[in-house]
Amino acid sequence: MTTGVSPAVRPLVRHGAEMLAAMLIGMALLAPLWTPEQVEVAALWMAASMSVPMVLWMRYRGHSRIVEMCAAMFLPYLVLLVPYWAGLLDGDAVEMGGHLLMLPAMAFVLVRGRHEHGSPSTNPVVRALGDRWPAVVALAVTFDVWQAHVVPPVWTLLLCQAAYLLWGRHAPRVQLAVFSLYAVLAVAVILVSPSAGVLLIALGWGAHAVWDLVHHVRNAVVPRWWSEFCGVFDLVIAVTILIAWF
Repeated sequence: MTTGVSPAVRPLVRHGAEMLAAMLIGMALLAPLWTPEQVEVAALWMAASMSVPMVLWMRYRGHSRIVEMCAAMFLPYLVLLVPYWAGLLDGDAVEMGGHLLMLPAMAFVLVRGRHEHGSPSTNPVVRALGDRWPAVVALAVTFDVWQAHVVPPVWTLLLCQAAYLLWGRHAPRVQLAVFSLYAVLAVAVILVSPSAGVLLIALGWGAHAVWDLVHHVRNAVVPRWWSEFCGVFDLVIAVTILIAWF
């Protein structure tokens, strides 16, 4: 008796998950760049901000039916604008309803297309963005940090290194030694003044970004996508802490 997802369904699930991730990246990176006051413009801008990264990823992966997928993202907003103009819906309902209705619309296009493939894009920009997807995800995750100037608790550094400690079964002594150094750093942050503690935390994140780079170049211990994601994430945190500190 076989269990799990059917081999015929797995590509569809993966394709759908990838598109959702691309849409979330667009919402994080592009949507905040402009906040139109008009509901009509805001709705179309939201659809466009989610469509752009999705289109780039579909071209990178060689998926077909890109135009139909974009239509599935725009049409729900256009449909909901009709009752909005009639005074039956407010702007929030248009935005929320568009998000909800586009999911079944996209699923319909996905199933109808049966995960059809075309030729992956040879455009150097598309290829570069696709190849660097972990860095793009890290930038999306940390986009708000540039304005919030968050100083993460020092124990979050221990969590970052714990990932290497769990993955680093082939070099446990090295990973454990680095984890111990971060434990010492955590104690130092508690003992010194608050301003000095903030600086130590920033240096800790910056040092961990270098540690990520070493593993990325060597392609060792952790998956390469993780070291790339973690390196960009750590560097952004370190830089934003220093900006706030100075």
